[in-house]
Amino acid sequence: MKKKILALVMTVAILVPTALIGCGSKTETADIVIIGAGGAGLSAAVQAKQDGLENVVLLEKMPMVGGNTNRATGGLNAAETPQQKAKNIEDSVEVMIEDTMKGGYEKNNPELVKKLANEAKDSVKWLTDLGADLSDVGKMAGATNYRTHRPTGGAAVGAHLVDTLKIAAEKENVDLRLWNDAKEIVLDKEGNVSGIKVTNKDGKEYTIKTKAVVLTAGGFSANQEMVVKNNPELKGFATTNHNGATGDGIILGEKAGASLVDMVEIQTHPTVVPEKAVMVTEAVRGNGAILINKDSKRFTSELLTRDVVSKAILEQKDGVAYLFFDDGLRKSLKATEEYFNMGLVTEADTVEELAEKLSLDKATMAETVKKYNDAVVAKNDSEFKRDDLPRQLNEGKVYAILVTPAVHHTMGGLKINTNAEVLNTENNVIPGLFAAGEVTGGVHGGNRLGGNALADIVTFGRTAGKNATEFVK
Repeated sequence: MKKKILALVMTVAILVPTALIGCGSKTETADIVIIGAGGAGLSAAVQAKQDGLENVVLLEKMPMVGGNTNRATGGLNAAETPQQKAKNIEDSVEVMIEDTMKGGYEKNNPELVKKLANEAKDSVKWLTDLGADLSDVGKMAGATNYRTHRPTGGAAVGAHLVDTLKIAAEKENVDLRLWNDAKEIVLDKEGNVSGIKVTNKDGKEYTIKTKAVVLTAGGFSANQEMVVKNNPELKGFATTNHNGATGDGIILGEKAGASLVDMVEIQTHPTVVPEKAVMVTEAVRGNGAILINKDSKRFTSELLTRDVVSKAILEQKDGVAYLFFDDGLRKSLKATEEYFNMGLVTEADTVEELAEKLSLDKATMAETVKKYNDAVVAKNDSEFKRDDLPRQLNEGKVYAILVTPAVHHTMGGLKINTNAEVLNTENNVIPGLFAAGEVTGGVHGGNRLGGNALADIVTFGRTAGKNATEFVK
């Protein structure tokens, strides 16, 4: 009997690789490894598979894919698209470049911005070919023209794109691993990427040997310590981000020798529901909503850049404001239904009734709304010079949502070139290391325009996937 047991143990030892036996960590190989399964990571993975790579591993530390892309509601900016032409919208790549540079206070890397603006239309086509609905075109703050692409009726875009990309990744047989946390990028003696160390959902460590790693792990808005380290003025601010946005990819890249850029540039989103951390999409203001303070008055042009509007709200009584809109706007933007479903909206039949419910001065609020509606008719906002007045707010019921700024986007991160290759502190490429999306810096400069994040993650995600594939081949 003992001989039979011994023979059985010896047979198992022969059949099972030694890497799986004992306390030694498992080692495997992959063509490329992508870290972070948000919009950028999914785009990189699908592109790499489309370009012919067999073994593409996509690691995600959270229990679900999508990251912050799930929360994106506004849309994807792109110029010179068929969707714009179908609606007789005149726009150009050059104007998108100008808007992006101006919005970022000229702190952006001009070459990265040129790539973003030139290739965003290709990202829209690519997503559309994958089955995405980007037929509606709206406008976001800081944009000269209507270029924010989103689903029919202005529905929320982020979760829709995640679903589209996830289906494409499954179709392409991407090796997606949830609850797998990347711990270290392994470099060889020459400084080339040679692997990645990972901890799986059971807490067991393993190593993937690979020649190319793509970092797409997002920003650090949910890491209060990291936020305050880079901008002490944001201590105590809430965030719109999911709790996995803790800057892991930036830390991994920096430990591998990457250079960082624009780390102090952290954006607040002006319209976030206090204590709920629910962001009200900028598209609501883009479709015509106005901001009213506790004195029942408007106090800014609602479509100035996010940092400017955030500052204006914080200067109001209690650092809050009410986002005011009507049934006409509600019908124009499907994304608003989410806020009604969550119980975040105060509603009334008249402006005076709404003011009473909000404990605001009725006469002043009625005059504020009338003055704005008159400005829409006159096509001239003499008070605050808002240059886009899409509709009067006088149809059916009226609504208000209490809002305040919260940390929303970190513009800084790993320094990359237009090939999405990560650069070291001497400005040289780290061979085999690529990055895309909010984990990088340089694209948005001192302030990101609404709609440019999705353009960024898809455009540079595809670039990283494509160039990592070429590097491996």
